Amino acid sequence: MEVPAAGAGAGLRIGEAVVDETWTTDEYGSSHEGHVGVLLEDGSVPEPVYFDSGSGSGGQTVSYWSIYDGRRPRRPRAAVLRAVCSCGWTGPEHPLDWRTIGEQPLREAGLDEADACEDDWDEHTVQVEATTVPLPAGVTELLGQLEQEIEKLAKSSPVAAVKAARRLEITAIRIAHWPAHDTRHDLTAEQAGAALGLSPAAARSLLARYGGWSPYH
Repeated sequence: MEVPAAGAGAGLRIGEAVVDETWTTDEYGSSHEGHVGVLLEDGSVPEPVYFDSGSGSGGQTVSYWSIYDGRRPRRPRAAVLRAVCSCGWTGPEHPLDWRTIGEQPLREAGLDEADACEDDWDEHTVQVEATTVPLPAGVTELLGQLEQEIEKLAKSSPVAAVKAARRLEITAIRIAHWPAHDTRHDLTAEQAGAALGLSPAAARSLLARYGGWSPYH
């Protein structure tokens, strides 16, 4: 299930604590964190842009796609938008037509291209899922039914739904304990990560949490 994310054109304006937008899913988290990437005319990736807070307390660097409009010093003009994922994957290029953009704000005129990048990243996460270890259909169905039952319970008794979720959490930790140890013994962190759709570091952390050992060992 994906975490609801703001549209690719959303983003706090400069001067309002700018935040670079990213996309994640519940299952893969930071292992597959996506965002709109920028390429310049020469094919290079621009450096983040520094914004002074004006208060004397420093500022921040920002790489949100719409700031690369070429209309201020040290802000080069974007030629292409593409989806970028923390796993190293990059999506197809979506060129920006500056003859059409003209004097329009890039955050508005480039919205279609930015939205296309998010669609590309969504497809990337589907492809990631296809490469992970498959679950038996019966297990997938049971998990789906359990989720539906707890959601129904939440409508009549929210606190009972919390109790059910807590029981589910306890059960997950208990039943995953020895499988986590076996996986650690049988697979490298890289192999486990590939099977789970996670980075090696995230796979090590997950196995350590289920197996009850320190992730630093």
